[in-house]
Amino acid sequence: MSGFEARTLRDADSLVVALAGDCDLDSRDEMTAALVDAVRSSRTVMVDLADVGFLDSSGLHALVTAHHAALERGGVLHVVNVTGAVATVLEITGILELLRPPTPRQADQRD
Repeated sequence: MSGFEARTLRDADSLVVALAGDCDLDSRDEMTAALVDAVRSSRTVMVDLADVGFLDSSGLHALVTAHHAALERGGVLHVVNVTGAVATVLEITGILELLRPPTPRQADQRD
């Protein structure tokens, strides 16, 4: 899979941005725009990475930019369905720990 696509879906409690294809320099601007638009319209944004086959530093930059935009608005951005090489990149860089949704136990401790 090489092209890039961002679909936004409304969930009961959040906005889901489903990404597909390669998250790289070619798609960085489109990815950043989709994620920042999402955090502007919802306090909770879930980024579904199930169909992402490749993620480089440009994709990481888009995720971190959107994360900061969410924080500025008092919101959150989390990544879900992270597997394979994409999970490895996110783990190595520490971004997975930053953007992983809280477990139910962690959520209970915050309340």
